[in-house]
Amino acid sequence: MPLRSAGTGKVSRDAVHHPLFARFYARFSVKAETDLGMAGLRDRMLAGLSGRVIEIGAGNGLNFAHYPPTVSEVVAIEPERVLRQLAVEAALRSEVPVDVVPGAAEALPVKSEAFDAVVVSLVLCSVRDVPRALSEIRRVLRPGGVVRFLEHGRGGGTAMHLTQQALDRTVWPLLCGGCHVGREPVASLREAGFELGPYRRILVPEKGPRMPTSYCVLGTAWRPRDED
Repeated sequence: MPLRSAGTGKVSRDAVHHPLFARFYARFSVKAETDLGMAGLRDRMLAGLSGRVIEIGAGNGLNFAHYPPTVSEVVAIEPERVLRQLAVEAALRSEVPVDVVPGAAEALPVKSEAFDAVVVSLVLCSVRDVPRALSEIRRVLRPGGVVRFLEHGRGGGTAMHLTQQALDRTVWPLLCGGCHVGREPVASLREAGFELGPYRRILVPEKGPRMPTSYCVLGTAWRPRDED
């Protein structure tokens, strides 16, 4: 179980503090639900989930409305204070039980092997230590448990790769709350020992100009059942 709820507990220090970006993201992400088709992608990512779910980097809680009724509980981890408060408000409107909890992906405040599923949605781009975060995800997921992911990362041709690298080394993480546009989430999951299931590379938006953030991947992975 989580150590405390963001709705009732106090945290001495936020793991992440990007208040200006958080406010921008909160407005942009709501608009993207329809304009970029994100609502439909969230439905596809979460379809068929059941049992106890932990969502890493819940942001302003836009996934909550898309969880199916077969989910018994969602523990939503969000380190940024502004986004966490918005997530608490979204949790109150959710049709499934959601507990919003402060914490960082690299040190999840929950017990080991406590969850049937983990959701990572536009979060691996911004965690400070991807291998450590994925190690924590493996720790809290039961053997055979599922990871559902919707992430953006490296894509396009040589020119776009160079652009993504340049952005990641200069202004993009500073302006966008630690986000990196050139990471490779599928490779990171594989290197962390997850079994990759079906996944699909998609463009967001599907039509229109290609941006450094347009190259996304939607899919499934599992923690192996035969781990010690």
